[in-house]
Amino acid sequence: MGPHTPTRTGPFTTRRLDLGSFVRPASETGTGQPRVEPVLGYLVRRPEGLLLFDTGIGGGEPQTEAHYRPRRRPLAQALAAAEVDLADVSVVVNCHLHFDHCGGNPLLAPGTPILVQRTELARARRGHYTLDHLVDFPEVTYREVEGELEVWPGVRIIPTPGHTAGHQSLLVEQPDATLLLAGQARDFASEFGSDQLARQAHRDAVDPPLPHYPGWLDRIAELAPDRVLFAHDAAIWEPLD
Repeated sequence: MGPHTPTRTGPFTTRRLDLGSFVRPASETGTGQPRVEPVLGYLVRRPEGLLLFDTGIGGGEPQTEAHYRPRRRPLAQALAAAEVDLADVSVVVNCHLHFDHCGGNPLLAPGTPILVQRTELARARRGHYTLDHLVDFPEVTYREVEGELEVWPGVRIIPTPGHTAGHQSLLVEQPDATLLLAGQARDFASEFGSDQLARQAHRDAVDPPLPHYPGWLDRIAELAPDRVLFAHDAAIWEPLD
């Protein structure tokens, strides 16, 4: 599966959606330079329906707009390129509730279930976290998750805390490959790869000091994804062997 090519085997399809980009200011990059990052969502087609993983950049307040200078691709336009309407979406999974991941949620058909970790929703509702109008809006329907959850056969939510305490990723098993939609569990594929190497060094009892790696990586290793895809990086991680 290439970066812009959906996996096609029977009724199973995973397609990446370009939902725009934003400029991360130099104060947040650690490089001394600003960086333009993509905002990517994923459309998962299964016999049970259509699952949308993240919904793009929400309408921002003036301060947020000036800080991140987003370029939005409307969710309806991104879905139309995949020959899908908003009304066709069966369920949404948000990796977390920052404004660049849940921005299209208010556009969903009323009653569309939104799956989010209970801790994430509670934090978002305390305020000073995201744009409040993206969290609670008319006829919003949350399905609060605690830990792992099998959404459909072969589609499983995996907690991957770090970027936020309630961050979650989505494992998608397909006939030709197992994908992990990692959201912002790591910003870049290279960071995820470094974590993998750090974990292996710990397992090989390499002399310290060694870098830390997130505890959820042990669970991901058990699930053995063939490809890992991200929300802010178009690169795809694959195991070395």
